[in-house]
Amino acid sequence: MRMRQVVHPRRASPSREDNEGICQMPAEGQATSFDTPTAEELLTELAREGLPAERRDRLRETIVEMHLPMARDVARRYLHRGEPMEDLLQAAYVGLMKAINGFDPELGHAFRGYAMVTMTGEVKRHFRDRTWAVRVPRLYQERRAELNRLVAEMTQELGRFPTVAELAKRMNISEEDMLLTMDASAAYSTLSLDAPIGADDDAAALGDVIPDEDDALDILVDREAVKPLIDHLPQREKNILLLRFYGNLTQAEIAAEFDISQMHVSRILRKTLDLLRTELVAG
Repeated sequence: MRMRQVVHPRRASPSREDNEGICQMPAEGQATSFDTPTAEELLTELAREGLPAERRDRLRETIVEMHLPMARDVARRYLHRGEPMEDLLQAAYVGLMKAINGFDPELGHAFRGYAMVTMTGEVKRHFRDRTWAVRVPRLYQERRAELNRLVAEMTQELGRFPTVAELAKRMNISEEDMLLTMDASAAYSTLSLDAPIGADDDAAALGDVIPDEDDALDILVDREAVKPLIDHLPQREKNILLLRFYGNLTQAEIAAEFDISQMHVSRILRKTLDLLRTELVAG
């Protein structure tokens, strides 16, 4: 049985006018009008002088909308501290606006890391301002200055950082009260954990005595961005970081694993997290 041949009509070649209306595929890496502008591109336009107010407002709104999910992530990780999500999100939003206002696109850094660190800092400020004044008992507030002085004195006397037990004994309080005093000091709004305690530049830093890992972990909120940075860490620093924050081992357990002191583990974690924070902000 013969199969009937089906003849398809030939399509006429498009005219020059037709060709002008056809979207050409861009070369690899070539931007198209359909690409969504990056935050950095929007911020570059926002930084231009003479930009109409209406356009400026629209750019801000777009950048905010792009980063609201990250603001929610930053706020959500502090929910366990008892503050309403609405208040935390508002603080993160304030931080986002500060990041938009303070970002310099000419430096060539990524906005995402800068915004995340700025938002987290604003949420921390919210807790410091409220917690110190409202939730920290006055007794522990008053002990802060004595603790600072005592840490500096005992560090010089002992040639090392004093333990909680040694501090408690010197202040004639229980170890539990000493830990509460340390927590109160960590919440104080104007005291940097990296600043020396006492008049000497070589004095102990309060951050060496008061672990602040929960706050330090803010750099790991954006795990997608920080993962390649972790991969490039020296092997020991990488292992300690992963065991602490992803393996949930305590500092004491890690110290035993590596046959080093717990204070050494604390210093390694702080230094590593500071490095990650710097590299993430630099983009």
